[in-house]
Amino acid sequence: MGVAGTGKTTVGRLLAEALGLPYAEGDAFHPAANVAKMSAGTPLDDADRWPWLDAIGEWIRDRAGHRGGVVAASSLKYVYRDRLRACAPGAVFVHLTGGRALIEERMAARTGHFMPTALLDSQFATLEPLRPDEAGVVVDVSGTPEEITEQALAALRLLPAPPRTEEPSP
Repeated sequence: MGVAGTGKTTVGRLLAEALGLPYAEGDAFHPAANVAKMSAGTPLDDADRWPWLDAIGEWIRDRAGHRGGVVAASSLKYVYRDRLRACAPGAVFVHLTGGRALIEERMAARTGHFMPTALLDSQFATLEPLRPDEAGVVVDVSGTPEEITEQALAALRLLPAPPRTEEPSP
């Protein structure tokens, strides 16, 4: 989780690879209308996000009975993460965080992404950091993708193991 430009996709893929888990790109779950809205520089509102979050939550839930999975998604508000946890109560969040100047620089350097730097302020304004009651870790993004991934893995290892859930009977 984190604002645009923190490296969610890159670090998410590296985390999935290191953990031997499937990876999903949260942006791929957006309906075309959401992508068009963001491409035009208009921030999404909650009504835009609910179907997107539900689709991501279903993907997480489908992997909950297995070893899990890694999905990169902004999940900026507590209520968004709560919606994801409603589908997958054992979800753990890795909050990628960094200074605005660094994030803007990274966003400006990337190509082929629909999210313009003009929406960065709205992303930071919307962001609600992880709360103490949320399973997750906070990782600074000032290093290389490999360093960030190693920091995330080290922090995740310190979390208590989630409770085991039984798979439903056929």
